[in-house]
Amino acid sequence: MGAYLSTILKDMKCFQFYVGDKKEEPKTVNSNSVLSTSSVLSDREFRNSRLESCSQNASDTSTESRGRSQFPSLSDRPSNLRVFTFSELKSATKNFNRTTKIGEGGFGCVYKATVKSGEDSVRKIDVAVKQLGRRGLQGHKEWVTEVNVLGVAEHQNLVKLVGYCAEDDERGIQRLLVYEYMPNRSVENHLSARSETPLSWAMRLKIAQDAARGLTYLHEEMDVQIIFRDFKSSNILLDERWNAKLSDFGLARLGPPEGLTHVSTAVVGTMGYAAPEYVQTGRLTSKSNVWSYGVFLYELITGRRPLDRNRPRSEQKLLEWVKPYISDSKKFQHILDPRLEGKISRSAQKLSIVANRCLVRHSKSRPKMSEVLEMVNKVIEASIGVGNPEPPVKIVEPTSPESERKGKRRISDTKLGEGGRLVRMWSTKLINTC
Repeated sequence: MGAYLSTILKDMKCFQFYVGDKKEEPKTVNSNSVLSTSSVLSDREFRNSRLESCSQNASDTSTESRGRSQFPSLSDRPSNLRVFTFSELKSATKNFNRTTKIGEGGFGCVYKATVKSGEDSVRKIDVAVKQLGRRGLQGHKEWVTEVNVLGVAEHQNLVKLVGYCAEDDERGIQRLLVYEYMPNRSVENHLSARSETPLSWAMRLKIAQDAARGLTYLHEEMDVQIIFRDFKSSNILLDERWNAKLSDFGLARLGPPEGLTHVSTAVVGTMGYAAPEYVQTGRLTSKSNVWSYGVFLYELITGRRPLDRNRPRSEQKLLEWVKPYISDSKKFQHILDPRLEGKISRSAQKLSIVANRCLVRHSKSRPKMSEVLEMVNKVIEASIGVGNPEPPVKIVEPTSPESERKGKRRISDTKLGEGGRLVRMWSTKLINTC
């Protein structure tokens, strides 16, 4: 175990963080503008992006390697993270029993468990234990990245990492992460058409605000900048008080160092959320997150997924579907989630204006997340009469067997890689994370 932990900590030093970020003032755009036809990526664009960018990406990345400030590893910085033994977590999850399993993704399986509190050996706390699947080096890198990011990032709108486990046993290498337990699941769960607890408009506004606060912290309020490459509704979790928190930082990257505008990287993420310039060139900036946030706002407004193959062809791509309706106040009602109650149309339209600012095709013209947060705050202040963000009330709607089967169909033809993530390497020359 000692030798392996030594390797882990050595690997952690490979994940370097950049100090500073090039400040770019967004260009003035018409806040009432609608999405242009060029702002929505086609499947062909995604799959057949320009191959000539390969050599450019490799050279950009190597250039960015110089002048970095190394991110301190767990071995050379104070840390409040607890180190759990595998046997401790095995016992807490009842030998990773299926009855304790609460989720599954590209990383592996997630289990609910109860462990002793670090400060009080008598008091116990509920936690979520994520066990790394056998995905080799890439899975290991994501594990290390998540420990590094959440080891230094602490904010009320980020899921707290309680601790980790890294040791060998008779079955091989065991890598696990232990998080605070989020009992109200993800925002995606409650936006689903099959959800028995649809979110009120006031609650959706609060979630939009919480998510913007989390991204603002990652982009602008740390000593280093972190870009969340897999921002989406399923990675926004809700705690016992329905506060929204960002989660799953295995694919996070560091922002560009001072004097450079972007980071060149392999394209990863989830189809429907990724910014067009990132998909086409592999060039990543904090404005890529701003685009994803804009998509998420329309998800809150409509209750629809960014990409849904179960719908009619003309309605499968969310951003394309909303375009004809968002500039006309009378037509706008058509795209509102039908489960929303009350007079919320004007408030939703104001939020769509914020979304449109985030979805400007030219990335430099998009606002910073702190500016987006300010706009969302103003929408909330002006949304008189929409009520307070109360916990959703459970409803039960009759469903036919046929509709249930349709609801369970997965989007498979649009996903590349594991866990619903898009993964495309530009070339074998692309510099590795370490």
